Amino acid sequence: MNPTLNQLSDRDLAERAKGRDQLAYREFLRRYKAPVFRLIRSTIGDEAEALDLTQETFVAAFQAIGRYDGVRPFRVWIARIALNKCRDWARRRKVRAFFASALPLESANHVASDTPSPDRNAVDADELSRVRSAMAALPVKLREAIVLCGVEEMSQQDAADALGVTVKTVETRLYRARQRLRALLNEGG
Repeated sequence: MNPTLNQLSDRDLAERAKGRDQLAYREFLRRYKAPVFRLIRSTIGDEAEALDLTQETFVAAFQAIGRYDGVRPFRVWIARIALNKCRDWARRRKVRAFFASALPLESANHVASDTPSPDRNAVDADELSRVRSAMAALPVKLREAIVLCGVEEMSQQDAADALGVTVKTVETRLYRARQRLRALLNEGG
């Protein structure tokens, strides 16, 4: 890897990417692939789908790199793209679920399962499953706020930028998400 690329700011790297510099694209992937994957996996709860959506996110980001202004951190900009990909995925999933339920059972073999894939690396798979189920039960807006701030450790300001809302809105959503999670986890166990 070009040693100077890892020293460039995101803004400078974006300028190189705007010129179709493949090494700049690789550096962005090196920096942000893991956090984007974690964000998506935490949001949708399906590891295999998260891999696909991570690729889609980077393809969309690189196609839109000319619109990255460098004012906000690249991490926030790409998080917003990733969340939009998750929302699109959820809408498609609802449509598939509708048609799967409308078809005779023997005709629905090709429809993807709604169950999340097992996390083989979990020390306590039952607890992880309970938390994932509780997260999945949260309304999307609450889940996005808690994933960005709680899982991805973004500041409330960065989360607000990624979601296109005010910091106060993020603060309120976090409060409500934590209250709901606490209630969901207490009633389940």
